[in-house]
Amino acid sequence: MFQNVGTYNAGVIGGRAALPGGGLPAVPTMDEAGVASGGAFLVSELEKRDPLVRKPLTSVTYPRDIVVQTGGGWVDYVSAMNVAYGITGGAGSGPVHAGGANGLPIVQASMDKGLFKAHIFAAALRVMFVDMQKAGFIGRPLDQMLQEGMRMAYDKHMDQSAYVGLSEYGTTGLLNHPEAAETTVKDNGAAAPSTKWKDKTPRQMLDDVNGGILSVWEAEEYDLGALPNHILLPHEQYAHILNTPVTELATETILDYILKNNVAAKNGGSLYIGATRWCKGAGTGGADRMAVYVNHERFIKMDELVPLARVMTAPNAAEVCYDTAYMANISEVQEIGRASCRERV
Repeated sequence: MFQNVGTYNAGVIGGRAALPGGGLPAVPTMDEAGVASGGAFLVSELEKRDPLVRKPLTSVTYPRDIVVQTGGGWVDYVSAMNVAYGITGGAGSGPVHAGGANGLPIVQASMDKGLFKAHIFAAALRVMFVDMQKAGFIGRPLDQMLQEGMRMAYDKHMDQSAYVGLSEYGTTGLLNHPEAAETTVKDNGAAAPSTKWKDKTPRQMLDDVNGGILSVWEAEEYDLGALPNHILLPHEQYAHILNTPVTELATETILDYILKNNVAAKNGGSLYIGATRWCKGAGTGGADRMAVYVNHERFIKMDELVPLARVMTAPNAAEVCYDTAYMANISEVQEIGRASCRERV
């Protein structure tokens, strides 16, 4: 969480007792208060300074799981055109012709346009003039550290937008899009029924995967171009199928078994199964969710209309600093067609 710290009176730097009981009173120590007071570090003569700056651990996977198209400019919406065809009497017996007939069936086209919202990402960096001068003594570029923080904030924003959207602004993502069909996988048929994969056999888990693939494929009239090629799972379920062999004596894991025997693979397609933290608890009632979809711009994508860029830098005499603004223009996830579904696992 970021906040504007403004100006701060650091007071006089002095020493305090290194031990709670008052041992070694003459040795100055660096505590949390010292670190928070402007980033100054006291270094003793017998101290080796580690030059590595430990950055926050984070992970973003949106470039792997959705097509991100670049370009478009500063717009408020992204539109997508759809066309549907029809013929008088239907395509079965309708076009059958015979001698003496005095009419022909007419082929018609129906056009419609989908609109998807775009929003602006905007944030600023503030580098105090005095801090810039101090940074020269330690050889560590302060502005570069802040730029990396800006990039991290942007990537985390894109990650959330891609998977679940921004509820405050009415947008959704891959895992909660209203156009996606939502179902619940079958239970394991045991005395104590369970839909969780940790309680299922490899065959039952394969049935769950094939059920999701067939659900999407059927909605698209079994067009080979709409054969699902991407499945997302929570890390727990993914680790289970990755590490568990099909049988106690087999060297093949459940993941290998599913990738080899699924409907997509048997129909000339390729299937990717991956994990993302956003699937955990994404289902109805906090259940874990599996997403099955076609990862192709024809069906699902988002636009980076204006990539993240530095738009302006200006000195701020009142605050004795330099302010730099960064901005980008991003669309919500665009789901065109019904080539996706979600299931509880």
